[in-house]
Amino acid sequence: MSAGSTPGTYVRVAGALYLLLALTVACAFIDMGPFNLVVAMTIAVAKAVLVVLFFMHVRSAGGLTRVVACAGAFWLLFMCVLTLTDFLTRN
Repeated sequence: MSAGSTPGTYVRVAGALYLLLALTVACAFIDMGPFNLVVAMTIAVAKAVLVVLFFMHVRSAGGLTRVVACAGAFWLLFMCVLTLTDFLTRN
């Protein structure tokens, strides 16, 4: 465990991940039209942020680790935007 991380913190984060999993499953059975993707991606991003911050210890890491994590997130966003730009401009 890193400094400042207690077993209770991990239990709460795991509980939040289970709650988000249940929310994902529940939303899969609800027809929200075009918002299904938006809701599913929002929940997925929330789960990814929890995993990166707590289980990968980026929250308590040094500055360089945070910069690398942010650069990776930026690169992923950049690649998604390029892919969507290509997809949305096709006939």
